[in-house]
Amino acid sequence: MAGHASKQIDSKTLWGGRMSPFSTSYGKLMMWFFLVSDALTFGGLLVAYGLTRHGCQEAWPIGEETFNSLPFLGHGYPLIYVALMTFILIVSSVTMVLAVEAGHRMDKKGVVKWMVATIIGGFFFVGSQAWEWSHFIHGSEFGKVELEDGSMAIVKGHFGEVENFTIFEAGSHYKVDSVITAGGHMDLDEEYRHAVAEGHVKDNLITLHDGSKAKISKKENEHMELIIKKDGGKYVTGDVVDNHELAAKLYNDVVNSGTKGRVIYGANLEQNEYGPQQYGQFFFFITGFHGFHVFSGVIINIIICLGVIRGVYHKRGHYEMVEKTGLYWHFVDLVWVFVFTFFYLV
Repeated sequence: MAGHASKQIDSKTLWGGRMSPFSTSYGKLMMWFFLVSDALTFGGLLVAYGLTRHGCQEAWPIGEETFNSLPFLGHGYPLIYVALMTFILIVSSVTMVLAVEAGHRMDKKGVVKWMVATIIGGFFFVGSQAWEWSHFIHGSEFGKVELEDGSMAIVKGHFGEVENFTIFEAGSHYKVDSVITAGGHMDLDEEYRHAVAEGHVKDNLITLHDGSKAKISKKENEHMELIIKKDGGKYVTGDVVDNHELAAKLYNDVVNSGTKGRVIYGANLEQNEYGPQQYGQFFFFITGFHGFHVFSGVIINIIICLGVIRGVYHKRGHYEMVEKTGLYWHFVDLVWVFVFTFFYLV
């Protein structure tokens, strides 16, 4: 292979200072040092997550149960959207490779084209992760319930729509006999969820945010089943109440008990519908930390792309800045493979 032989550099030149012993630039070496230290940070976080999960006494959330929604289509699509996010991020890594390859050929238009594609993929991923966070925080339609025996259960089934509230005791805003219907200025389902969480629903009567009290007209829930996630006096972790009538009775008894905190919706740093409190804390920190890296990578890509458009790197005679940016972007993609595996698949 004439013309492709490696350049031989003597030992004194390599290790004598004033140049990299690996025949690479100072900038690339520093980027590698940064990536190694960042990898250790993510590694430590994932190890801590694994140890916490191993020592937890409660049932750990299952990915396909927790992340089963698609934008505009609702529930029933386990891990589909997360898989789409992952696919787009991996494709963006491919487009970054093509941008670097175009830079090696001094193809300015090619670099711009593939960097723009990478930026679009990055924005899609960041936006999708924001949507996933919103869905995770908001929670399911049923929430997690504390049954009479003290056990905790998640609920599966079809949630019956809230049709209207009929006021029988006036508050600061609504008058007696007023009927609040769906499609008005109030989101009935959200008002109902909030009231249930705060213990403001009792015997199918609801206390609204203005203090008025109303009768609830709601369609029946369908195909309900309870999956026990924490031991109680009667049920233990792993038990499934798949009889609809019994599951509906147990659930409705909790909802209509008028006791605050027996139904938990969504997740935050203090409570978690999907499982142990630590799960939500690790999820927010690790996926948020990775999301910050992706967002930073998108901003860096935009800055470098503007430099490419202005011809800065073409005038230098090389596109090494694009290559260094590519190293960071590939690292971010690789880390997501591990985060995806730990949180969604295992």
